Amino acid sequence: MSNNKPSLLFVSDLYYDAQQRIYYEEDVFLSSQLKDDFDIAICHPLAVQHFEDNADLIVFRNTGPVIYYKEQYLGCRKRLMDKKSRVFNNLTGKADMLGKQYLVDLTQMGLPVTYSIDTAKDIPNLPVSEEYVVKSKDGADSIGMKYISADEVKNLEFNNELLQPKIDFEYEVSFYFIDCDFQYGMYAPNIEKRWQLEEYNPSSMDLEFAKKFIDWNDMKHGIQRVDACRTKSGDLLLVELEDLNPYLSILEVEKDVQSRFIERFRRSLLEMFAE
Repeated sequence: MSNNKPSLLFVSDLYYDAQQRIYYEEDVFLSSQLKDDFDIAICHPLAVQHFEDNADLIVFRNTGPVIYYKEQYLGCRKRLMDKKSRVFNNLTGKADMLGKQYLVDLTQMGLPVTYSIDTAKDIPNLPVSEEYVVKSKDGADSIGMKYISADEVKNLEFNNELLQPKIDFEYEVSFYFIDCDFQYGMYAPNIEKRWQLEEYNPSSMDLEFAKKFIDWNDMKHGIQRVDACRTKSGDLLLVELEDLNPYLSILEVEKDVQSRFIERFRRSLLEMFAE
């Protein structure tokens, strides 16, 4: 450390080839906004072990889908938890941080989530649909996702996968939180261009929907993105609760929204040193 500033290790795969997203631009921007309060180094997720003991706080950012390095990711989680390292997001998350099993669990709890099952015995409970979606529980960025017909569902053999009806929706919308505080919303008005996002002004009911999942996850420190779809009937259904490395589209929001987000981000990081 220099000048008594705490040191941050930003974990990011800067050049992961993500559809319609450029990881390095977002993470370079975020790290640049924090440089007055922290000494910052950036490393690839596979290099964390070489630097983790020299950082006061480890910040997981755009690390890419962990399906590509699952064994190393699980090993990293265990090391950091065993050492009680300061990690942002907190490693207590119950959603994407641990795979897609939570979508099945939330379905069974009766929460407003895209109906998800992971066993053949539950197929009769599925909502009727002309087409269904098979997703890997370790998937992200549509990795391992495929569409099957209603006839094919009957013969599906589950292999660490979940099955959902394909939803006919109006648009996708995301709600971004730091700790438990809502920051901003983004949505894709054109469903054919899901990464062409615009700012979204949520209603009180929208926020009540999103906050339900933030409360369920009970993460003290971290950035979470609640992804949902607006059905033809006007309801919201959870698609994903990203609690590991959510892409933020922070460069696409208004400057005042950016400033508020950065200040809240900074405050959350500093609070971790006071605990």
